[in-house]
Amino acid sequence: MAKTLRVGIIGAGGIARGAHLPNYLKCGDKVKIVAVADVVQETANKLAEDFDIPHVFMSYEEMFENVEIDAVSICVPNKFHYNATITALRAGCHVLCEKPPAMSVNEAEEMRKEAEKAGKILTYGFHFRHAPQVEALKRFVEAGELGDIYATRVTAMRRRGIPGWGVFTNKELQGGGPLIDIGVHMLDTALYLMGYPEVDTVFGVTYQKLGTKQGVGLMGQWDYENFSVEDMARGMITFKNGSSLILESAFAANVEKADEMNVSLMGDRGGAELFPLTLFQEKHGTLVDITPVHLPKKGFHELELERFVNACLDGTQPISTPEQGVIIQQIINGLYESAEKGEAVKVSESVEI
Repeated sequence: MAKTLRVGIIGAGGIARGAHLPNYLKCGDKVKIVAVADVVQETANKLAEDFDIPHVFMSYEEMFENVEIDAVSICVPNKFHYNATITALRAGCHVLCEKPPAMSVNEAEEMRKEAEKAGKILTYGFHFRHAPQVEALKRFVEAGELGDIYATRVTAMRRRGIPGWGVFTNKELQGGGPLIDIGVHMLDTALYLMGYPEVDTVFGVTYQKLGTKQGVGLMGQWDYENFSVEDMARGMITFKNGSSLILESAFAANVEKADEMNVSLMGDRGGAELFPLTLFQEKHGTLVDITPVHLPKKGFHELELERFVNACLDGTQPISTPEQGVIIQQIINGLYESAEKGEAVKVSESVEI
């Protein structure tokens, strides 16, 4: 068993710089960042200089051919997740791929199969799973404090939060807008807390009302003339156990809050709001709200990267699995398909988790 994990970075953009590399460095001697690959050499060179990375390549294929690597972080636009993941797995690497898994269900399923065939870890960057509020609520759920969770609400809404950088508004490279970018985070968090129940039907609608107009940008000024994704998505998901989930996600909407990310769970013994964490129950003839007085303060990304490194070193699967990646891809793509068709879509393929 290796004592030091040799890591390569695929994609030298903001998520690599702001989340992956700083938190790999917090792992100390367990990790050595040995290479970075990016099609923009200047960006890769700058990242290597700032983080003292010894090798720089313009393609990940070249990186795998020339440097011994145990694991990679894949930090490229969604369109390129599939090829980078398959190549890395075939090169014998464990993979942490940023969310969403891919652009299609078939791609996500092939990624799952390749990881199984290679005997390597494949996990996805759903870092909200590592939030202390999620970990605490998961314990309450598993202890039966909420009972049968039959209704869930997912919110990922921004007032004017269209990213003014990157490729977030490019449908060809991203596959969609807020649903596949921020909505997928809260959707995954809700499904994780619910135990990833088997999906039955999805119904979705999408809107493009504000993104194609010039306006106030709270996250930089976006390119409204080349805005090709939805600016809002709404949907409903039903599960084969009878439960349901309502989802709202937007980069731009005329709402009060500048940014809201939340999950609400409703069960027959109790309910919960995630951010801030509060449980709602009836005890001894009284309606009560339960709030934690202390939660750990370690960052979501820090825990995600720390646990990925430990899993690679000890051979365990992180909490986000390839099978769950397929399921969430089914839901996301099903919602987009439903929005295009104007009717509900049956999710027929089931995946064992």
